[in-house]
Amino acid sequence: MKLDMFVVDAFTHERFKGNPAAVVLLTDWLAAACMQNIAAENNLSETAFIKQVAGNTYDIRWFSPNTEIDFCGHATLAASFVLFSEFGVTGELCFQTQDVGNLIVSSSDGRMFDMSFPNQQPGLLATAPQALLQGLSIKPKEVLRNRQAYFAVMASEDDVKAVSYERSEIEKLAPFDVVVTARSDNHDFVSRYFWPANGGDEDPVTGSIHAGLAPYWADKLNKRQLTAYQASPRGGLLYCRVNGERVMVSGEAVLYLRGQIDIDSVHEQEEAR
Repeated sequence: MKLDMFVVDAFTHERFKGNPAAVVLLTDWLAAACMQNIAAENNLSETAFIKQVAGNTYDIRWFSPNTEIDFCGHATLAASFVLFSEFGVTGELCFQTQDVGNLIVSSSDGRMFDMSFPNQQPGLLATAPQALLQGLSIKPKEVLRNRQAYFAVMASEDDVKAVSYERSEIEKLAPFDVVVTARSDNHDFVSRYFWPANGGDEDPVTGSIHAGLAPYWADKLNKRQLTAYQASPRGGLLYCRVNGERVMVSGEAVLYLRGQIDIDSVHEQEEAR
């Protein structure tokens, strides 16, 4: 069985920047083990699998090379880019997910994509886990947590860029990942994202975590619209807007690859969820 697959650089307008994600279009779900094998073979931060439900509504699932992920922003952006630019979709997209509800995506120009995410503002922790403090080379000012990750707030942008981590300690925090963040001189805030337990060492650009970062910094800076830069080696620019229970995370994308993959057929399929 041949399946169409695309690789898209998300949260950038430059190829080889941002975060690459694979997008695989399905008519029926594959077995989870097969999707995991495809994601491991791709060896990208995420591979998104999408299946049309009706019209502009799609089911979406995301797999890192290690495991299925319950919420991924950059691969949702990549999937939206593919549907708009390669398949002529217009209007508003709805991606149905198992864990974070419906994700609504729109684009007025086919270049900038606006994604509506659930607000996942983190809560302040009275005591930070020792594994976090021992796992980061620079001590944070404060530590928060939401359903996805620990938030280590640093004193400066320079600290965010300079911090390193000890993998063995950060892995102890599983299933939670770690984001480090600070105010920025050139943007409203910067961040970096470490996820050795779930995906890899450092994620280039993490759309989902901005559903927590944006509300945090919106309160700190007393503004609802913010620009964010994820300061990984590839780097990525995100535009955020906080609106009550929803957080808009917007960005650009660029196509890197379009092709087909070959897999075994019938026995790789499973009943649709």
